[in-house]
Amino acid sequence: MILDNTLRRKLDAGEPTIGTHVLFNDPDIAEIVGDTGLFDYAEFDAEYSVLDMNALYHLARAGQCGNLPLMIKPDQEGQGFWTQAAMGAGFKAVLFTDIRSVEDVDECHRIVAADTPAGEGHMGVKLRRPALTSYDTDAYLKDLESFVVAIMIEKNITVADIDAVLERARSRGVDMVQWGPADFGFSRGQPALMSTPQIRPFEELVIGKALEYEIHPRIEIGAVDQARRYLDLGVRHFCIGWDRFIYRAAITQLGEGMQKLMEKA
Repeated sequence: MILDNTLRRKLDAGEPTIGTHVLFNDPDIAEIVGDTGLFDYAEFDAEYSVLDMNALYHLARAGQCGNLPLMIKPDQEGQGFWTQAAMGAGFKAVLFTDIRSVEDVDECHRIVAADTPAGEGHMGVKLRRPALTSYDTDAYLKDLESFVVAIMIEKNITVADIDAVLERARSRGVDMVQWGPADFGFSRGQPALMSTPQIRPFEELVIGKALEYEIHPRIEIGAVDQARRYLDLGVRHFCIGWDRFIYRAAITQLGEGMQKLMEKA
C-alpha cells in the first residue's frame, strides 16, 4: 500500500521537521518512536548498522504503524542497491553520504529519480511493498516523486567547491543538506577538528550557502539545548539523538544509581 509521505508534505509546506536516529535494526525502535507522535521521521543509519532486505521491510512496517516515515542513510559503496531496496520496502527518504563533486550529486539523482523523460533517473517500476495491494503506476510515480533526498556535505573538497555542488543539488531537486563535521575534519587530516571552535566557520559557511541556494540545511544534535545556536543561524530541521547512545546513557544512570545505593546498604 502506498502511504502519504508526511515528511514531504511538511517540507513542501515550509514547516520545520524533527527526526531522530535509529542505529538498532530492531523494528520495535521505529515503532516506539512513531508511537510518541513527537517526530516527523526517523533516520535508519544503515551505514553504521547491520541490515538485510527483511530488516528494511520490517522497519518500514513498524514505522508506518505510528505514521513515521523512515529515512535510510546507506554506506556510499552500496548506496544504489540499498537505497532502492529501502524504497521498495516503503522508506520515504534517503541521506546520501560522502558527496565530493557535482558528479556525485548526479549519481544520487540517477538512483532515486523515476526513469521517465521528466525524471531523468534510472528508477523503474518495481513490484515491491508499495505495490502489494495495487499496481497503480500513476500512484507509484507520485510516490517516487515525493521521495525526500538529503545529501551530506562532509568533505574538504566539497566545501572548497560548495557553490558548484549546491547549484547542481538545487537543479536536481535535493531537499536537504546535512553538515558532517567528523568526516570534514578527517578529510583535512585533522580528526579532532570537529571538537574545536575552529570547525564553526566551515559549518556556518555550509549552512549559509544551503540557505542561499534554497536547500533546507539540517543539523544533527545530541541535546535540545544545542539547537538554539542553529535556530539563530536559520536552521529549522534537526535530527536529535541516537538510540544506542540514549540506551547506554539511561542504563548507565540506572546501574550507577543502584551501585551507589548498594554501597550504602
